[in-house]
Amino acid sequence: MSYIDESLSQDEKVVALFRPHWFAYLPMILWLLLGLLSFGLTWLIALYEYLKLRFLEQGVTNKRVIVKRGIISRKTEEMKLKSIETVEISQGVIGRLFGLGDIKVTGKGLSDVVFRGIDDPMAVKRAIESVSNPVD
Repeated sequence: MSYIDESLSQDEKVVALFRPHWFAYLPMILWLLLGLLSFGLTWLIALYEYLKLRFLEQGVTNKRVIVKRGIISRKTEEMKLKSIETVEISQGVIGRLFGLGDIKVTGKGLSDVVFRGIDDPMAVKRAIESVSNPVD
């Protein structure tokens, strides 16, 4: 069971899960290719890169936004929807061409939740904003 599913409170439902863009797998692929030339440490690095992406969870529920990172350890960033002030997209030229970017959710005070290297950042922004500001 995933962290997001385990951490749901009463009456909380997962609205959307966000996945990393396929560009996020490039470091793993490059390490695997390098490993074909010199078997050893590079394959361990490729395995680490894969596991890092495998255990990444990003999503929005009807009460909060959540990012969970970590293979063995766990680091979470969460923000209640009531606390959200802005949802910003950060995309460079490559990001615009290939449809990837970062989403920064800014809340009241000094808190931020950042979704890095996300696939289709505009859809993620719309999903977060549609849950945090429902149409009456």
